Amino acid sequence: MQPIADEDVTAVQALLARLLDAWERHDAEAYGAVFTEDASYTTYVGTLYQGRRDIVESHRTLFAGFLKGTRLADEILEIRFYGTGSAVVNSRGDTYKGARPAKLGKVQTYTLVREGDGQWRIAAFHNTKRKPLMEAVSYRFAPGIVPAAER
Repeated sequence: MQPIADEDVTAVQALLARLLDAWERHDAEAYGAVFTEDASYTTYVGTLYQGRRDIVESHRTLFAGFLKGTRLADEILEIRFYGTGSAVVNSRGDTYKGARPAKLGKVQTYTLVREGDGQWRIAAFHNTKRKPLMEAVSYRFAPGIVPAAER
């Protein structure tokens, strides 16, 4: 197994920082630029966008409507590299207005690839709304399903 270069970790963190910055500026083009041309993007309500153009156009509409004035919070939980050209990032995140929420209500998975130009981009994104009450009930009746990180 090849060691992971510090600059790759830094580049992945910088990519996600650009994503947050583009959201904060409500810049759909800049937001879409961090995705591959053929990226897939699954929202927490189950909507699937396919391709950078679809992601850009949907966010242009969202930034002007439902998401107007929002910011995006993201807390990286882990970055795992698979060889020198792909990585998976798990994070918690949320959209908000005003103060950043203390608890982030969504779980996100990013699949990243290093493209031919050497730049990291997001090839797939999946966003799931966390349901803490349902988790607690499930854990109570089936303790064996509690993830190791939460024990």
